[in-house]
Amino acid sequence: MSESRHTIKNTAAGQDRPELRKAIEEIVDGGFAGVQLRVHDDRGEWVGSAGVRELGDAAEPPTDGRFRIGSTTKTFTATVVLQLVAEGRIGLDAPVHDHLPEFGLDRRITARMLLQHTSGVFNFTGEVYDDGTFAPGIPAIGKEWVDNRFHTYQDEELVRLALSKPARFEPGTDWNYSNTNYVLAKLLIEKVTGHSYAEEMQRLILRPLGLSGTVVPGASPEVPEPHAHGYYQYQDAGQWKTVDTTRFNPSWISAAGDMISTTEDLHTFISALQGGKLLPAPLLAEMRTPHPKSGDYRYGLGLFVEETDCGGTVLHHNGGLWGWAALMYSTPDGSTTLTGSLTSGDAELDFAAMAEAFEQVKQRLVKEVFCGGQAGSADEAAEPTQPTS
Repeated sequence: MSESRHTIKNTAAGQDRPELRKAIEEIVDGGFAGVQLRVHDDRGEWVGSAGVRELGDAAEPPTDGRFRIGSTTKTFTATVVLQLVAEGRIGLDAPVHDHLPEFGLDRRITARMLLQHTSGVFNFTGEVYDDGTFAPGIPAIGKEWVDNRFHTYQDEELVRLALSKPARFEPGTDWNYSNTNYVLAKLLIEKVTGHSYAEEMQRLILRPLGLSGTVVPGASPEVPEPHAHGYYQYQDAGQWKTVDTTRFNPSWISAAGDMISTTEDLHTFISALQGGKLLPAPLLAEMRTPHPKSGDYRYGLGLFVEETDCGGTVLHHNGGLWGWAALMYSTPDGSTTLTGSLTSGDAELDFAAMAEAFEQVKQRLVKEVFCGGQAGSADEAAEPTQPTS
């Protein structure tokens, strides 16, 4: 990688933070086109970017750029559901069927099960079973997704596809990461409020926190400026191809991963959430409690809970869409946060290789920010390797 890819912005007055600067340079060297990173801790705020905004252009990624946040959306969606629980409009352990009878859901499925991925409902983007077999859902990978990326899906269509497949397990008896849960959560929000998911997101989170850079896009393929470009590499007839995936219709992932945000807005959101400004203490505690069946993933209600070897806890939910990845981490009091965006470029990496590269990035950054760079201090559990993870 040429040194010209290492264009660094640093807006933290009086701070060099060479360890953070080196980390984002290594991200670019590892095959990503660009990265923007924001850190808030006891040393203040540090903001930097490296790489390029667009392939073939020397301009660096904007540090205030908007980006697709993938499954980081799930924490926003879960927070809205829990806010409606606090308002008395949703029962956390009441049957979802009572609000959405048209789907014929198992009456044992509750809102809690949707948020913690214990409903057993099939994942509409496809399931990998324990024996390694893959059961496809909608076109979600490779050339099939590329050719279909401007198609508009209806939420009901995604749910009915999932419900046409056998359930993974009896409700509440196991854990399986399923995007379908969060589409059902969106429909639940809309049914109990009589308003759209986007309107409730504005009312309960975006407007109160002043998150002007955050967008619930619906079926719009646009990413508001400024933004970097994301790219997806796939194989077609044995040949690697690269397509610009900045623009696509995100209705295929809906409230499981469709939102657009900025590093500053993600910092504001996760800091406010963990600082107790969005949920009553008992519901925040529920959100942070991992389900026993989630194992090493340690998944609560829309949040991963990670214990670091250096004696701390971080709450997080990262995200990935084809060409894009998002990072969102916080300490339990919201005082230290790490938020970021990565865009993939034209490196010929299949999904498994890109997921592994992303995992290495996460471990390195968590170690630097939350454990002072101590070796082995971020033994991070990998998040499920879904199209939005």
